[in-house]
Amino acid sequence: MQSIILGVIQGICEFLPISSSGHLAIMQIYMGMSENMLTYDILLHFATLLATVIYFKHDILMILVDWFRGWTGERKSGWIYGWSIILTTLITGIIGILLKPTVERISQNITLVGAGEIFTGIILLLMPIMARPRNFNLLTLSIAVGIAQGIAVLPGVSRSGMSIFACMIMGMGISEAFRYSFLISIPAILGAVMLEFLKALRGTGALYLPEYGIIGCASAFILGLLSLMIMRRIVKVKNWSYFGIYCIIMGIIAEVLVSNPSFLDEGLRKAFAD
Repeated sequence: MQSIILGVIQGICEFLPISSSGHLAIMQIYMGMSENMLTYDILLHFATLLATVIYFKHDILMILVDWFRGWTGERKSGWIYGWSIILTTLITGIIGILLKPTVERISQNITLVGAGEIFTGIILLLMPIMARPRNFNLLTLSIAVGIAQGIAVLPGVSRSGMSIFACMIMGMGISEAFRYSFLISIPAILGAVMLEFLKALRGTGALYLPEYGIIGCASAFILGLLSLMIMRRIVKVKNWSYFGIYCIIMGIIAEVLVSNPSFLDEGLRKAFAD
């Protein structure tokens, strides 16, 4: 039940700007799951990564074809975007590696996770105020988005929210920001998954998959596809304030849980523990 619940949370929250990692951390702490859950979180992210690849398969193919053709001198838009994604991923990777010990500590601290959710909420509320579509420099944008996505490895901080926010304040339109945000998530998440597998192979840690974890990953994949379709429609509406308010409320609830653990039904807590 725990594994499936986490898969459902990941699938629904990954593509909405509300931080799937924050929701996973809050639920894991509440359910008393303490065993190397960072690895399982990454496996859940890999499941939604597959959903991203399927949803954006035509964009991915176009960029890959243009990028490889670029080496022959035929340089189209995919050549430029390919290098942009590579630069963004490198910056994100460096920040992610440096913050990894901090992420592991924060993911066990519901107060800090709640603070991350509140921070995400504020960013989303500021988005319509600060975002102005205009001509932009792709190099500068790549650096800014790489930093924003790197910061978003912190639990409670939304990756999609931060990356779309960075794209839009640098001048990119909402539809293109949506597309770019999820395309750059592919190498970033894939890199995190590979690092976890290498860690296990070196014998410095073990891959942890809870009982019925495969079902949880399948749930994340299926709901991830549905969430992407929903997010595409939300992008057209351009109203992020609801998500901002939701994140702030979630952050406040997380803070209340610290001072009053019985805030939620004690019977539910015992059911999860059993």
